[in-house]
Amino acid sequence: MKFTPGRNMAMKVPPHQWQQTVAFYRDVLGLPVLAEQADSLAFDFGGDRRLWIDRVASMSQAELWLEICSDDPVAAARWLEERGVVRCDAIEPLPEGFEGFWIANPAGIVHLLSRSA
Repeated sequence: MKFTPGRNMAMKVPPHQWQQTVAFYRDVLGLPVLAEQADSLAFDFGGDRRLWIDRVASMSQAELWLEICSDDPVAAARWLEERGVVRCDAIEPLPEGFEGFWIANPAGIVHLLSRSA
């Protein structure tokens, strides 16, 4: 089992800051938009990295969420549990059949652990 950095970073932003945050990355910094959904935009963040700006009604301040990949998510789950890493799967639903889960580091930063591509 091996861990590698994922290519996705998600900034969860409250609705009252979302437009200004999107404008900062799109208009001020000039980062290319790679994907656009109703409440989410993905920006090219260099190489194969993507920064998602997500509008989240339940947020009162912005949070940064990161992605970690594993070639074996089941073994990774056991490894992390044995080391006291807390899973936080209720934080956001994942698609049916998705091979992964949510964890938080000791500082409370949320990470999506997903299968390596």
